[in-house]
Amino acid sequence: MHSEQQEEQKPVKIEIIEDYSENTSVPETFRVKQEDAEEETDLLEENEESEELNKGEKNHYVQTGEKSLSVSQTESEFVLRKRADKIFTCPQCGKSFPYKKSLKDHLGIHTGEKPFTCDQCEKSFTLKRNLNEHMKIHNGEKPHTCDQCEKRFTQKIHLREHMKIHTGEKPHSCDQCGKSFTRKATLTDHMRIHTGELLHKCGQCGKSFVQAVSLKSHLRSHSGERPFKCNHCDKRFFWAESLKKHLSVHIQEKPHVCSLCGKSFSRLDTFKIHEKRHGSVKDHVCFVCGKSFFTDDQLKLHQRIHTGEKPFKCSQCDKGFSRVESLKTHEKIHTGEKPHMCDQCGKRFTLIGNLKEHMKIHTGEKPHKCDQCGRSFTLKGNLKEHMKIHTGEKPHMCSSCGKRFTWLHALKVHQKMEF
Repeated sequence: MHSEQQEEQKPVKIEIIEDYSENTSVPETFRVKQEDAEEETDLLEENEESEELNKGEKNHYVQTGEKSLSVSQTESEFVLRKRADKIFTCPQCGKSFPYKKSLKDHLGIHTGEKPFTCDQCEKSFTLKRNLNEHMKIHNGEKPHTCDQCEKRFTQKIHLREHMKIHTGEKPHSCDQCGKSFTRKATLTDHMRIHTGELLHKCGQCGKSFVQAVSLKSHLRSHSGERPFKCNHCDKRFFWAESLKKHLSVHIQEKPHVCSLCGKSFSRLDTFKIHEKRHGSVKDHVCFVCGKSFFTDDQLKLHQRIHTGEKPFKCSQCDKGFSRVESLKTHEKIHTGEKPHMCDQCGKRFTLIGNLKEHMKIHTGEKPHKCDQCGRSFTLKGNLKEHMKIHTGEKPHMCSSCGKRFTWLHALKVHQKMEF
């Protein structure tokens, strides 16, 4: 018994005999697995490294009962040298890879070959694993969850990009102006501002944009699509950011209070615009006519007067409008809709603003006063017409005799007398 134990304690010599000649053949079954089973790529690569390690451990002695193998310095150098020799370089761009399979996958970028196609939307991919990731979009699978806000993502890389919002990390900086960005793609788009490159062109009006997302948003102005809906009042918006701002209207809390008039606001940006009105600060100036505005949005709407841009088209008569609100008002002409009724006389109006103006007739209110003669008017439009008396303006001309008139109705009366 004692002799049997001694025999078991003898060192065992493990000898690996391999032929290192170039003619060494790899079993066909292994080759098929390596080429066809992309899901097992990592496992195959580990097997390859294990084989190299085994080669380095040739003629090594292992003591029975040891938990780990100890490789001599000479043998370690041998393994590292073999790994260094096994580098596969791309002939197109010079990029190197530790595994032949990785190089093969990479070459698909240069050849443009995309053999893996989605059976749902027919989008093609260079790698099968990219197709597998893409399929999660169709099946709604979002396995990657943010531990800060619990937002879920289809791909892990999207979660990593999202996490930068919480960390505040902006690793991609513009070398022209120093502005930093969370995502490299955003920096690439930003650089086009400096280069003046406008890749994305609207097929409707010819306007060009730096970013594809900007073009996508712009196209809604032509289609009238408002995909973002408020679940409190059913109001719809072109952009998610506009909906987000609108939602604060439904919040009872209004922390921003005007020190001059006491009016409260739920949104800081609305409060700041309100403050400008008290100080008459109009810091957005039109470079064409010099007219000033409180906000950038007001200026942009105004500039359409000069450019003639009318992106909002009526689906009934194809008439164009510079503002979506004007289009909506116009469309009520086709429907005959007049939802706003005067509770004094029953007269109905298309716009609530017109109803408000009309109500002044019943109240006797005349808030619009002429600064030339002191005469007051119920409607602002009537004051504008009256001002033509003082300015001598006669914008309405008869096409037959060339006579000019201050008011349109005077021209119509004249034309009836002519014919």
